[in-house]
Order: sequence, then structure tokens, then C-alpha cells
Amino acid sequence: MFDYVVPESMVTELAVGDRVRIVLHGRTVSAWVGSIGESEDDFSNIDISRLLSIVKIQGRGPDADVIRLFAEVKSRWQGRIRSLYVTATPATLVQTFPSSRRAKDRMVFAQGADNLVAQCVKSRSNVLVRRGPTVSPLATVLGAAVNGPTLVVIPTVTRARLLAAALKRQGLSVALVPDEWANAAGGVDVVIGARSAVFARVPNLCAIVVIDEHDDSLQEERTPTWHARDVAIMRARQQQISCVLCSPIPSVTAAHWAIGQQIVSDDQRELSEWPSIRIVDRSVDDEWPNSLVSSALVAEIRDHSRRVALIHNAKGRARLVACAACKSLARCSSCHGAMNITSEAVFECGRCKESRPQVCLSCGAGKFAVIKPGISRLREEIALAAGRKIDDVVLISGQSKDTVDTSKMLFIGTESLLHRLKDVDSVIFLDIDLELSAPRYRASEISATLLIGAARLVSRSSKDGRVLVQTFNAQHPLLQAVSERSIDSYIASEIASRSAMKMPPFSSLAQVSGVAAPEVVAFIENQMGISVSTDNQGAYLIRSDTWQILSGALDAMGLSKSARYKLVVDPPRV
Repeated sequence: MFDYVVPESMVTELAVGDRVRIVLHGRTVSAWVGSIGESEDDFSNIDISRLLSIVKIQGRGPDADVIRLFAEVKSRWQGRIRSLYVTATPATLVQTFPSSRRAKDRMVFAQGADNLVAQCVKSRSNVLVRRGPTVSPLATVLGAAVNGPTLVVIPTVTRARLLAAALKRQGLSVALVPDEWANAAGGVDVVIGARSAVFARVPNLCAIVVIDEHDDSLQEERTPTWHARDVAIMRARQQQISCVLCSPIPSVTAAHWAIGQQIVSDDQRELSEWPSIRIVDRSVDDEWPNSLVSSALVAEIRDHSRRVALIHNAKGRARLVACAACKSLARCSSCHGAMNITSEAVFECGRCKESRPQVCLSCGAGKFAVIKPGISRLREEIALAAGRKIDDVVLISGQSKDTVDTSKMLFIGTESLLHRLKDVDSVIFLDIDLELSAPRYRASEISATLLIGAARLVSRSSKDGRVLVQTFNAQHPLLQAVSERSIDSYIASEIASRSAMKMPPFSSLAQVSGVAAPEVVAFIENQMGISVSTDNQGAYLIRSDTWQILSGALDAMGLSKSARYKLVVDPPRV
């Protein structure tokens, strides 16, 4: 933060949050106005005669409420405050705001609104809304908007556009940010956008609605790694307004935050809000014991009238192989990571990407058995089991940028398949245990996100859409919850587990890597309430009792400005 003089010509025009031009170290650069005050009131402790003047007002930016929020976000997630200003400022210069387009009679679009949500927002209460994945969030948003200007945060821009169109059909004025940032600042009924919308400038804001708060897309990947759900909770508390979180299967963070403040469908209604989900217990399948192809899967893919999508989060031909002679696992000679088969004659390390010929380092043999196949190999196996040509099975992964051939009826790929297909009749998880058994404290939450995505995809089917989940752990609480619609018991078990392990939200986590990471760890590891460990990637994992303890320790570090390290607060997949 630097102090500058406001010229007389700008006194009546300049406002907190405006983007301006200033002289810094002999160069003219862009900056934002963080606060304004009178020199006579000791606003600055620098002699006014030594201060430079602001050169020019460029355009409008975040308002005072959002800037006040920045301080808490920076403290909670660390990092440079400048990145928050950039996120909250429109890409194009905005000089003036259009006139307000808010409805004078808000009851004209009350039809279809969720009355329970409307009552909560009217009383400025926070609430967690749990509706099944096939239910549109439109009623929830309308319930909030009946009471006044509403900010809606949703995981993707595509979904934001679809919901904005639905709201406009209901008669609301809507601004889709960041493209319509000026309209939002001028005044509309609903402001909607992806995660950065949580910092949108909204006058007279009445409520913030976060749709699918469980989705990892709501977390910023760059430092500071804030989560839109948590920022929305902060902003609502600061502005004393209602925060509404929505999810078919709430995260532990949201469920713990909203204890006693939930809107849940009754058992009969919740049953209708989910498609058919069948758990295929592989431990009792005697016909295909050593393959990911099960009897239930064969029956599904041999029905050529159905469009079927198969999901397996393992790219390549094989993710884990062992020597056929000595049974040793194929390991990397450099980092000892598991070797993958990427072509017929080459191994590649999944950790450090080193490649070598397919030769066993223990006995020198060249024949290997596949323990965990990848989607490239499974494609061939699925085509054979389905009685189709290999070209009739479309391979989709996050790296494939080609347009999907929608004329085909059978697809296989990673979880990116859920976002690249628009309509299928069946979704089959070939091995959900890869996600459920992953060494991450949020493994079941990540798996739940996949199941929700699959449920939404098949809900558009006109042929009895259904989800099949293959597993050797059919008694897992999450799988029991989605098959029997016992979401409450699953959430209770997750909260109890996290609390017992002292994992978020019952503690705070941060991951530190980079050249200066050892210096960071050396400074804070012996402080009260903080513990440090290392992960398998060579980074350090810091755990503290609360985020305030962690932030205080990081703020007090005395590292040089040249120290380089990467800090990820609340890492989503550790």
C-alpha cells in the first residue's frame, strides 16, 4: 500500500475501489484506491509535501464492501492482495454505471419460488439447501431474489448462462459477470457467474446463493487459493445478509457450518430427485472375477439401443504392471514410482515422467501382467464384450481436444467425459474404488461429486436413465447413501470421521513447495498448534488447529523478498 495525494479536480469523482494511474519508481502504472481520508485527520503518517499525486482515474472497480472483504480473504488464504483486486475488476474500463434495472414489484416473479428459502433470506438467516441432482436450482434462486438483489455463484460459466436464461424467462433482470459487470454494479435483480462472481459489485445486496458448494471448481487454483463457498460465507457475515448454500450431497465444511439450518426434502420427495443408482458388488461376481468387465456391465453395453458412458480415471494402456516371471512391480529407477504402459514397448513413470523399455529391473524379463488397466486397453476389452468394432467405442479424456462423435452409442474415458457429453442413458463407473480408496482425506467427497455429475447426465435420458457403480466395497457409507437415499447418515459419519482425525474443517491445512519451502517450515514448525509432515511429491504439509493460528505464523515470517515458494492453503486433493 502506498500513499498519494488526490488532486482537487478528482476529489468529487474518486471513490474507493477505482482503478487509477500513478507514478511508481519513475514509471506510470495502474493501481487501485484502497481507502481515502483527510490528511488533517492523520490519514497518512508521511509529510504531504513528499507525496505524489494521482495521475488519472481509469475506471470503476470493486466497492468498499468488497475491499473490506479482501483483508479477511488475504489473511485466511495468504498471497498477494493485488490478485484479489484483479479478480474483482472488469477486464474493460468502466467509467459510468447504467441505471438500475431492478424490478419495482418483486412479487411478480414469486411464482415458483421456494418459500422456505424466501423466509430464511427475509430473516437474514443462513441456510443449507439439499435437493437431489435432478432438481433445478431455479426455485432456490427465486426464493432469495424475492427479497432483493441476489448474487449467485455456480461452478461453471456454461451453467451460469443456462440459469441466467431461465431467470430472464421468469421476468428478472440478470447480469452475467464478468461480461456484464457494469450492469451488475448499476443494479439488477440477480447477478450470476462462476467462482470469481463472489467478488462482484452488487449494490444493496440481499443474499448470496452458492450452487453446488461441494464442487472443486469453486476453488481458485492460483495463490491465494480461496474457495468461493467460504468467501461467500465471509461476505454474508460482514454485510449481515443471508448466505444460502446448495448441494445434493453437502461437503463436510458446509454441513458443519449449517448444523440446525438445513432445508431438506422429505424421504418420498428425495427419492424422486435421484435417478436409479445401482451398486454392483464385484466381490460376488464369479463370472468375471479378474476383470473390470462384470456381468451387469456386459448386459448394459450389449443393449445397442442405449447410449452408455463408462468412466475409469486411469489413462494409458496400463497403470500398474508386474513382471510375469518374478512378480515384481514395475518401478521407476529414479523415483521408485509405479510405471505405466503408454505404448507397446515403453514404460513411463506416472510421477517423474521418465521412460524406459519394458524390461524388469529385478530379473531382466520382458513379459508383464497388467494389474490395473488404463482406458486405452479397456476400450479394446469393452468393444469385445459389447460385440462391437473398436471404432464404435469412443475414447474421451481430459487431454483429447477432438470433437466427440455423438453418433456413436458407447463411450469410455476419464471423469472429463461427464463434462463433454450432453446426454446418455447409462453411466457406468468401472472402478469407483480408485477414488474412494485414494489416499486423500476428501476421497469420499470427490467421489460424491462424480456421482452427482453422473446422476445429472442420465437424468436427461428418455430411456430410464441409470447409474451403475462397480466396487469391491459395496458397504461404503457413500455408496449406501446414494443407493438407499440415506444422505443424512453419510454426512454424520463423515463429520465424525473428520473430527476424530482433526482434518478440515476441524483444522487448517496448507501445502508448501519450492526452493524456500524448507525455510518456511523451519520458521513455523515448532510453534504451538502447528505440525509439519512431507508428502510423496517432496512438498511439506502444514496442519494447524485453526486457520487463524496458521495465518498468524505465516504473517510473522521474516523471509527475504527473494525467497521463492508456493503456498496452497486448503489443498483440495491431499
